[in-house]
Amino acid sequence: MNAARWPREHPETGRLLHIAPSTGRISDRRVEHLPELLREGDLLVVNDAATLPGSLQGRTEEGAPIELRLLAREEQGTWTAVLFGAGDWRMRTEDRPAPPSPKEGARLLLGSLTARVVEVLPPSPRLLRVAFDAQGAALWAGLYRSGRPVQYSYLSGPLELWHIQTVYSARPWAAEAPSAGLPLTWAVLLELRRRGVRFASLTHAAGLSSTGDAALDAALPRPERFDIPASTVEALHATRAAGGRVVAVGTTVVRALEGRALQSGGTLTPGEGVTDLLMGPGFVPRVVNGLLTGVHDPTTSHYMLLQAFAPLPLLREASQIAEKLGYLGHEFGDSSLILSP
Repeated sequence: MNAARWPREHPETGRLLHIAPSTGRISDRRVEHLPELLREGDLLVVNDAATLPGSLQGRTEEGAPIELRLLAREEQGTWTAVLFGAGDWRMRTEDRPAPPSPKEGARLLLGSLTARVVEVLPPSPRLLRVAFDAQGAALWAGLYRSGRPVQYSYLSGPLELWHIQTVYSARPWAAEAPSAGLPLTWAVLLELRRRGVRFASLTHAAGLSSTGDAALDAALPRPERFDIPASTVEALHATRAAGGRVVAVGTTVVRALEGRALQSGGTLTPGEGVTDLLMGPGFVPRVVNGLLTGVHDPTTSHYMLLQAFAPLPLLREASQIAEKLGYLGHEFGDSSLILSP
């Protein structure tokens, strides 16, 4: 499947493949038609994490060029991050040269910031825990001054920070954009509300989708933190009690809701936490009825998660239809909705 190479000027015009598992029906629509596919009383749950400028170019103390891509901020104020060698987003991650092997205590000079290597983590010597020399407002100012959006070589030009934010983004938690929500413009959201669809949000720290390191990529997604407010839990319970459907916008929302429910003994409760939940064939969602997501290649880990919502033969048929119709993949590509009537 071809990759979308640049954000659409009008993302709501992107294609939307509606997959209905209960009937086996697959239909070709547009994102702007989403209000017609949901009904009054349904609940749309979004991930309101803003996307960090998480790519930091710099050098080691010895002068070797590097790039540090932030994965996640940890509770104690340190960060997990992936180290790259010379080059930038224009080169495929798997083609990037290996970085120098960092030792604990080594300093990485990253524009206006300096990071110290606290620990080298498994399963790869490129996965680091780092601590920045700045904290608080000074750290955030440095990140936004020196950092750039994480991006990949299939894109046609350098992204700006506004390209990777959803219209409802809030706290800067995400390493990469929670991209399923990028096509949801205010026009689409207002039409959904006009039709009686309810909204709720949570914050989930979406991580990196690819590093070019085979061992590390096989371990993605890593455990990710989330925060589910009480108002979202109340809205979800009320929706289910009234016979409405809960539709997650993106796989991060599914991981947060289903992971929290498992941690709480099967009943969703509010609060912050970390989930390492990996879903796939045989997993039965307890919280979510449907999923709005991108168009995923069958070789990706996201495709495994989709099998918790639809059988593999139907997903394969949907992939073939999407390929034939020219659907585009990756973060600025087209969308799919897995939801039965």
